[in-house]
Amino acid sequence: MTRALLIVDVQNDFTEGGALAVAGGDAVASGISSLLAAHAEGYPVIIASRDWHDPDSDNGGHISAAPDYVDTWPAHCVAGTAGAEYDPLFDTGTITHHVRKGQGVPAYSMFEGVTESGETTAAILAAHGVTEVDVVGIATDHCVRASASDAIAHGLRVRILTGLVAGVGAASSESALAELAHAGAELVPGDGAAR
Repeated sequence: MTRALLIVDVQNDFTEGGALAVAGGDAVASGISSLLAAHAEGYPVIIASRDWHDPDSDNGGHISAAPDYVDTWPAHCVAGTAGAEYDPLFDTGTITHHVRKGQGVPAYSMFEGVTESGETTAAILAAHGVTEVDVVGIATDHCVRASASDAIAHGLRVRILTGLVAGVGAASSESALAELAHAGAELVPGDGAAR
């Protein structure tokens, strides 16, 4: 069995001080760096995703001047801006693949993104014989939920490391985790170090 680590959207616009800041985002960034420092060798594949929205575009209606915070959002993670970069507390040195999503269209799951060479997350995982994934990142109730749900749909065994995710809302995050657990994901407290 080969296990990959999927790291969802640990970006400046989603951590403290960002355009769509999530409380606890910096702590998640630091925690993921600690996990990688101690256990990166246990993951032959480590994929990190980023929202990467086109500048001067509503990105298929995803970005709005009057956002409803359900389907439309204020400008965030615009390609080439500081907000789209990884949080500086997130050490990306062991990442094997970088995926960008939402380029001109709404996209929540890292499975909707591609690498610079055009590889999809699903293709990367299949090429490396991955059968299990650990999922961490931001935000629990949006892009983490969508990415983990797609991983399950692709037939992967999914673990959510609940100490390394942060969500927009407490209730919506709890609901997202319950939904994922019902779909077959395993919720692992903390950072999953004792695996």
